[in-house]
Amino acid sequence: MLKKNIALFLFLSFLWISGAAQITNSFLGKIVNERQEAISHVSIKLQGINYSTLSDQFGNFEIKEIPSGNYSATLSAIGYKSVSVEISITEKPPKKSQTFVLEENKKEIEQVEIVARSRAEEINRQAYNVTAIDAKKFYNTTMDIGQTLNRVSGVRIRENGGLGSNISLSLNGFSGNQVKLFIDGLPMSNFGSSFQLNNIPINFAERVEVYRGVVPIWLGGDALGGAINIVTKNEARKYLDVSYSYGSFNTHKTTVNAGFVDKSGFTFLLSAFQNYSDNNYWVNVDVHDFQTGQYEYDQRVRQFHNTYHNETLVTDIGVSNKKYADQFLVGITLGKNQKEIQTGNNMQDVYGGRETLGNIIQPSIKYLKRNLFTEGLTVSMAGRYNLGRERSLDTIPALFNWRGEMKYKNPNNPTAPGGESTLTDYRYRNNNAVFSANITYDLNSSHNFALNHQFSNFDRKGEDRFYPDSEENNQPKKTRKHITGIGYRYTFNEKWNTNVFAKHYYQKNISHDVSNGIYYHAEKQMDYMGYGIAMTYFLQSDLQLKTSFERAIRLPENNELFGDLENQSGNANLKPEKSYNFNFGASYFVKLNDQHRASLDANYIFRNASDYIRAVVEAEDANGRQISHFLNLRSALNHSFDFNFRYFYKNLISLGGNMTYQRLTNQTKVEPNKINESAIYGDQLPNIPYQYGNFDANIHFQNVLQEGSVLSLGYNLLYVHEFFLDWPSYGTPSKRNTIPEQLSHDLNIVYSLKSGKYNIAFECLNFTDVTRYDNFALQKPSRSFNLKLRYFIKNK
Repeated sequence: MLKKNIALFLFLSFLWISGAAQITNSFLGKIVNERQEAISHVSIKLQGINYSTLSDQFGNFEIKEIPSGNYSATLSAIGYKSVSVEISITEKPPKKSQTFVLEENKKEIEQVEIVARSRAEEINRQAYNVTAIDAKKFYNTTMDIGQTLNRVSGVRIRENGGLGSNISLSLNGFSGNQVKLFIDGLPMSNFGSSFQLNNIPINFAERVEVYRGVVPIWLGGDALGGAINIVTKNEARKYLDVSYSYGSFNTHKTTVNAGFVDKSGFTFLLSAFQNYSDNNYWVNVDVHDFQTGQYEYDQRVRQFHNTYHNETLVTDIGVSNKKYADQFLVGITLGKNQKEIQTGNNMQDVYGGRETLGNIIQPSIKYLKRNLFTEGLTVSMAGRYNLGRERSLDTIPALFNWRGEMKYKNPNNPTAPGGESTLTDYRYRNNNAVFSANITYDLNSSHNFALNHQFSNFDRKGEDRFYPDSEENNQPKKTRKHITGIGYRYTFNEKWNTNVFAKHYYQKNISHDVSNGIYYHAEKQMDYMGYGIAMTYFLQSDLQLKTSFERAIRLPENNELFGDLENQSGNANLKPEKSYNFNFGASYFVKLNDQHRASLDANYIFRNASDYIRAVVEAEDANGRQISHFLNLRSALNHSFDFNFRYFYKNLISLGGNMTYQRLTNQTKVEPNKINESAIYGDQLPNIPYQYGNFDANIHFQNVLQEGSVLSLGYNLLYVHEFFLDWPSYGTPSKRNTIPEQLSHDLNIVYSLKSGKYNIAFECLNFTDVTRYDNFALQKPSRSFNLKLRYFIKNK
């Protein structure tokens, strides 16, 4: 491994030196807005000759090998007024870059509707297969981030129920922890139980980035099949964004976002949100009659023990736009949550008293400096430590049915200690810590180098009130991860760039084993190397091709190793998941004229995985309840296709849709300790949708009732094809256990006044009231109505 690292270092050094040795006639500079913020994706064209380029994510650009002479350069970007400048090119290279300021075109910003990639300019032209959702488009809806992601091609958010329920993620055949979740580049798994995709309001984010397959070095982590990065509002500007919504099932949501920066650079950022819901939506279930012992089939009843409540406050204070830091912030995240547990891992397990509680006390730090010591060198660091506590509670010695009726397990002694599943009042700390550091260096417009290191630590400690002397609870549950990545990007010209990278993965787990009733500590260390390449090429300015290949490693997560103390047990013997991933994609944007615009993109992903980690529900506790846990599948193969299109007519109509098909199959021909071929060899993996998509249409009417207002009418359709709940080969074609096809519809009306200062929205979700399913056939909410009021003001 040392020889490989030395060879990689020499190779990168050679590229560095060779790039530095080139002296050519060039035009280089940096483009900023009126607030001195870098502008990416600015087009720089030299008139009279076919020389042009685009600014990078830091606003820098360079056009090389230009014939000597005087030229007129045009600088233009969406949302900004174009600028023409006169330049003189000589044989001597310029001593330093020039800075150009573009003025925002407010009229154009109001007229252009930004969708998907086009709003997040700094990631538009990457070689990675990435889609960026402009969160602002959804600020007037009651959607959380999870609901927003469900509208992205290839993405499927799997929920165990309503607001605050446990979720998992499917992304082009990759699922669960194979897809990593980040907030501002830090793993979301370290943020505590108050942070989930389905309880974070969309107003919390500036944008949401969805990476399929290969993930860029700066994001770090051990993502195997992609990543989702939530980018929060951290710009240095003054603004206030307040909203409140009320909806069916006694659902209340409140958000407050505010930012302030003065001329001295003092910066204050605040985000707060609150969610409450009874979650007493209708479900169609079989009801167990305790009197007769029989089941009444296909009954429609309400959930009765499903309340969820959480509050979270995130605040940062520090400085911006200083010589020593573009941004330096220290902060604190505070929060608490309480969740009643209505069901187990299927609709047959009904609970009436179980619940979990938790809080967050999480100090944080952020640092960013561009052009540190020398132009082109950028350093960023971020870290968090969670001091919060969690609690798992199950103390009622009874059984419940779907009518809320209770039956004591021991009728002769109803006060006898016990629980619905397992008697417990376990209070614990997970002691999460995470730190990430990035260093990037732009040698010039062609050569970029990147180094990232991410460290995370987990150490669960707790005590059960009913079993204070439990040997099992006193055993260690610790993990420590170090993931280091090094990358190099070569930009041949504005049409073609290539990224190569290597990653080192290290994890140390400390848990326990049992032999003859005696516990003893067990340590396991994992040490792996990964690598990859990602390329993009523009056949023309609006037609882009992307391809990538990766050898990826995914280390087991803490909840997989030690359980979640709810409905999931741990497996400390899990092996890391390894995979070879290949991706190819194409995207095309066409502007027919000033009235009609359209975009198309399609992607194909191939994956060959070994020791595939998957969730199964097969074990039963002492009361016959099914408990989920994770196992390694020796080999799996995935082919995935997705297609997305959008169309715009002026600023009046927008519509689009996407469809995903994935075939994820078991390739374990002979199972461990077996001789004959496995009965499920070649089967589609169960409990994973393999065909799904959505369609949406929106129409916008300008200046309704008063000047500066917009009335928007929207429709969304979500489709999920029938999929297997168990291995297909375990049943006959007529009796296979499947989850039926699902087709649901949403409607919304949004009215904005005073150019978005005042907003009111009304939504109807699942207005045909169909039964919808997700993980292991758990039912999702029935039809709901929601009203949202929002006030927004900003001062640049």
